[in-house]
Amino acid sequence: MPRLTGGQAAVEALKAEKVRHVFGLIGSATMEMFDALHDAPDIAFIGVHDERTGAHMADGYARMSGEAGVVLAGQNGPGATNLVTGLAQAAAAYSPVVSIAGSLASSHVYRDAFQEVDQQALFKPITKKTWTATGADRVPELFRDAFRVAMTPRRGPVQLNLPRDVLSATVDVPDFQPPEAYRTRSVPAAQASAVDEAAAMLAEASRPVIIAGGGIKNTEAHARALALAEALNAPVVTSPGHGDAIPFGHPLNAGQMGPRGNAVASRLVREADVILALGTRIGFNATFYSYDNINRDAAIIQVELEPTAIGRYFPVALGIWADAPTAALQLTGALAKLKRRAAADAWTDAFKAERSAYLAKRDAEARMDAAPIHPSGLFRTLRGVLPKDAAVTMDAGTLCLQATDALNYWEPKSLFTPLDFGLVGFSFACGLGVKLARPDRPVVSLMGDGGFGMTVSELSTAVDHGIDTVTVIMNNRCWGAEKAYQRDFFGGRYIGADVSSPAFDKLAELYGAKGYRASTLAEAAEAIEAALGCGGPAVVDVAVDPAALYSFRRDSFRHRGG
Repeated sequence: MPRLTGGQAAVEALKAEKVRHVFGLIGSATMEMFDALHDAPDIAFIGVHDERTGAHMADGYARMSGEAGVVLAGQNGPGATNLVTGLAQAAAAYSPVVSIAGSLASSHVYRDAFQEVDQQALFKPITKKTWTATGADRVPELFRDAFRVAMTPRRGPVQLNLPRDVLSATVDVPDFQPPEAYRTRSVPAAQASAVDEAAAMLAEASRPVIIAGGGIKNTEAHARALALAEALNAPVVTSPGHGDAIPFGHPLNAGQMGPRGNAVASRLVREADVILALGTRIGFNATFYSYDNINRDAAIIQVELEPTAIGRYFPVALGIWADAPTAALQLTGALAKLKRRAAADAWTDAFKAERSAYLAKRDAEARMDAAPIHPSGLFRTLRGVLPKDAAVTMDAGTLCLQATDALNYWEPKSLFTPLDFGLVGFSFACGLGVKLARPDRPVVSLMGDGGFGMTVSELSTAVDHGIDTVTVIMNNRCWGAEKAYQRDFFGGRYIGADVSSPAFDKLAELYGAKGYRASTLAEAAEAIEAALGCGGPAVVDVAVDPAALYSFRRDSFRHRGG
């Protein structure tokens, strides 16, 4: 009877899951698995330069494709520890990343062996679940478990540790079941009584607002959310980082809410009498957990797939455990049956006028002649040159935080950010994964110079695998968020705030990518358009005013009197 090594069984399990890409870094601990990948032409192995960035690529791939992203750290110990930041990031984004790492041979555990670390304990706090295989015969079962857990709502990363002896041992060829045999294919709908109660509350509202969160964005359910908004004639705000949950061009789209959102969307949430939260925790980035950012007197209807998120930060008038798109469809149907409706037209008409004025003012006040380039001018330039189907990835940091609501997202899904993890060094690698998931979409990654410096080596990955993204570096020669805090709250006592970097356009060319440089907005527009059409990976180094800094977290320094 034919037999497989544990490494071969692992790759057969990936084939059963219909995995098309594996991101990773080769290592001796998993050589049997890499050898098996050599014989798997349907799986493209994307060799990376750091396991962290490989995890970001898998994260971006998962978010864009809606399927699990797979990352493989070939080495136990340091190869595994390098995954930690990427998996913590994926956990904050509820991104279904299946992470695989080599692990110490079973007979060497607890002996202070070479590259020994307790990987089971290491990954437990930052994953939905972590396993360590105990035998080659368990490999197919554990892979099924890993994909099932990662893809089960609420989705998230998982970690599978594969000891060297497990990968080298042989086993009879197991039965590899298709995913449909062990995956759920349904999501919970709202109870009829809850739907009727929510519909009545919304029908009586004179100032209703809908918050569309990740539960709408990640399921690409904008049509259902907008059908409900149109039935109510209610504005829709999006939770931070999910400004692409509904298309920019819809007249009921107010943009991102909260302390880092725009003034129009934020006012709506502060003044609404009924708030329908569709697929959102109403969490930190949306509110800073403060009634300064949400109406204390509003009746909140919160629809969430994760029951423990309902009412966690703000008391709700009605909590509904359900899939947000399904509940939106149910609510639209229930509203159609109601005869008596409060008029929200005045509220919504006022919002539309305010939104129109805000967008006009945003363009009018953009500093297009500033030298050096001011961020507002760069954002207006980007609004003009980015294709409507572009997908945009971003880092954390003040420039990217300003950009999240300063750009226009026409086609969901099109915005990928670190969300609540606030990670610098995420955008470029994430964009590579996004592009592999949707090669038909232009992908533009925005970063500061510090964040790009962390991950620049992945230019080799982009060039070697023909992953044609455009990275726009907003180069202000500093760690902008921290420098702003030092300026505003510590008397300009700067330490560690400035960054030196090579000419990134020249560095890109050394890697074999296209490089462009811009010190004026006209040059920036020309360079970005050229980069989008160059047919290869490209970097645009844009000189941005280092004095154009903004303190986003002023609340953190109230004790200093700022």
